[in-house]
Amino acid sequence: MRFLPVSSNALLVELADLDQTLALLASLQRDPVHGVAELVPAARTILVHYRPWATSAAALVRAIAARDLSQRVERGSTLIEIPVRYDGEDLAEVAQLLDITPDEVVRRHTGSEYTVAFTGFAPGFGYLSGGHPSLDVPRRRTPRTQIPAGAVGLAGTFSGVYPKASPGGWQIIGTTPVAMWDLDREPPALLQPGYRVRFVDMATLDGGADAAAASRVDASVRNAARPVEGRSERVSAALKVKGTGLLTVFQDLGRHGRAGQGVSASGALDQAALKMANRLVGNRSDSAALETVGGGLQLQSQGDSVLAVTGADAALTVRTADGRQWPAPTHQALALADGDTLCVGQPAAGARCYVAARGGFAVAPVLGSCATDTLAGIGPAPLAVGDVLGVLPAPAGAVVGMPEQPAPDLPTVDQEVVLDVVLGPRTDWFTAESVVRLAAQRWQVTPQSNRVGLRLAGEVPLERAVTGELPSEGTVLGALQVPPSGQPILFLADHPLTGGYPVIGAVAPHHLDRAGQVPVGAWLRFNPIGPFEALRPSAG
Repeated sequence: MRFLPVSSNALLVELADLDQTLALLASLQRDPVHGVAELVPAARTILVHYRPWATSAAALVRAIAARDLSQRVERGSTLIEIPVRYDGEDLAEVAQLLDITPDEVVRRHTGSEYTVAFTGFAPGFGYLSGGHPSLDVPRRRTPRTQIPAGAVGLAGTFSGVYPKASPGGWQIIGTTPVAMWDLDREPPALLQPGYRVRFVDMATLDGGADAAAASRVDASVRNAARPVEGRSERVSAALKVKGTGLLTVFQDLGRHGRAGQGVSASGALDQAALKMANRLVGNRSDSAALETVGGGLQLQSQGDSVLAVTGADAALTVRTADGRQWPAPTHQALALADGDTLCVGQPAAGARCYVAARGGFAVAPVLGSCATDTLAGIGPAPLAVGDVLGVLPAPAGAVVGMPEQPAPDLPTVDQEVVLDVVLGPRTDWFTAESVVRLAAQRWQVTPQSNRVGLRLAGEVPLERAVTGELPSEGTVLGALQVPPSGQPILFLADHPLTGGYPVIGAVAPHHLDRAGQVPVGAWLRFNPIGPFEALRPSAG
């Protein structure tokens, strides 16, 4: 095993092959290590998230290094059969790469059984191993910007099915009508780690059966549709959306612990601001609030309500139904009468404001959270003009908080924003000059940035010393992933669970809220808080 630093609350265990990875995963699941919060397995690695107050990287390395990897993991008993129309646009190219006919590609793909080794990339995306040994093809040199839902693809020795339309670089050999991800199913992901999978050529089915008849999904995973999670309490007031700004979504502290479904945590980009907004109106700190980027959000109170706005330094205005208006303070509880409209202006510093309502919003959680994951498409829809947001009654004894101070030194476009970074896990995949350049050069946040990540542009791109293909591995919030362009992407809350480009470092946890407030156009500098060094087991 090789142990690589990722952040101050995560490390990466690198192993020789998939069999060793699955053996270690089974060992860690069977006999958990104290302080571990979540495991994200991949082709040759396991990303270990841990609680720094409960354990340390050194203690984890000692405990994990002692594990026995000799036991081969047995496959599960559940079999999923996936019908496929072998009409993929890369089928002929794959056949040419393997020097066989397209029909032979289909025969080999349907003639072997796969196992769901791990999940990642997107909710419901399973990495399937164990197919015909000859089906080993590289990813496309240039990823497609859009691959349809249900596309069946090959990459390396893995096979997989895209759960939803998304960009991707796998070689597409067919499509399936079977849903890989369905929130009306429990669990929503059809493919779970350890399941056996067999692909079936739909052309061989009687009468060319359609999707419903062709889906011979094993009975053990058929479940009755679960009821939609929701809040049935009677509302005490409501907020009518008169303007949304660039993007306004519901966020809370996220849906953690769902890596087995391929689901990232998501959640508020500035969690301290979200907690503060809830505290000011007397809510639980993990209650859902609105996250709005830039200015333009307008909420009209229907009935009396109490709101608080925190986060970015934005001017607030209250406008009455008869046209009178006045400025309102941020970072304190604000009472609105029936018909009053709260307007959020363009931030002078920071990027995102958080709006909490006393009593909480009557919004239905999805998978235990009200966070809107913009990449995965999970959670409540972004706000639209005309929406009416119900507000629940405040519980007895809920106390409105005293006014708070905004975060000091919020990022602006006029000053360089310094973020501490932990080097790793793939710092050694880059030239020594590029590692120096990461810190020495400033990077501008481009307009292509969003909740998935800040896309950065520097005068001189980062260059790799290792040019081979990196097997997909787990990524953390704050990771600095470097695609072939050499221009880093700073992953934010809606980033994919796994990625196939090397990560040179990660923003330290104490600066993640600050990273979430960086506006487009701002300049960043990265401050490595230590050298890159592999972690080694030690006695004691």
